[in-house]
Amino acid sequence: MRIGLLGGSFNPPHLAHRAISLFAIKRLKLDRVWWLVTPGNPLKEHGALHDLDARAEAARRMADDPRIDISCLESVIGTRYTVDTISYLRRRASGLRFVWIMGADNLAQFHRWQNWRRIASEVPIAVIDRPPQSFRALAAPAAQALARYRLPENQAARLADHRAPAWVFLTGMKLSLSSTGLRNPDGSWKAKK
Repeated sequence: MRIGLLGGSFNPPHLAHRAISLFAIKRLKLDRVWWLVTPGNPLKEHGALHDLDARAEAARRMADDPRIDISCLESVIGTRYTVDTISYLRRRASGLRFVWIMGADNLAQFHRWQNWRRIASEVPIAVIDRPPQSFRALAAPAAQALARYRLPENQAARLADHRAPAWVFLTGMKLSLSSTGLRNPDGSWKAKK
């Protein structure tokens, strides 16, 4: 099985999360995508963070596809950092082929993640373009450090079979939604229109 891992606070989950997942399933030839709803991003303020169960339930409603699974694994196993979650999954599910999925906005600050080089050495990474972040992301320290491991986009379907480090930058997504843009100043979620 080829599993895409999409981590985030999902505060709130939105159509771009779903679209990115379906896009990754198609372009990377994945069997499933797991949304890893984090108890809290170590790089973000948690003041406006909704309850984990509420975010997970909203994510289930938003995903609305049998190939997308919602998980609160990090709260169950007590991990705070992506590197620890990936290490746990690789130990416990060694028969699965994982691909980490992130938006270009995350690639732009990936060098700030705990043990980011180890993440890149343990699991292939798919970066989904999020204009206007493209140029900033590709010029960022992590992208530059990993440049020699970047696969051409036309080899994206084989990413899950590549040994890490390996990554691909996928273009073609045109959604610019963000969870930040869907929150009110008090942290509550904006009403759907």
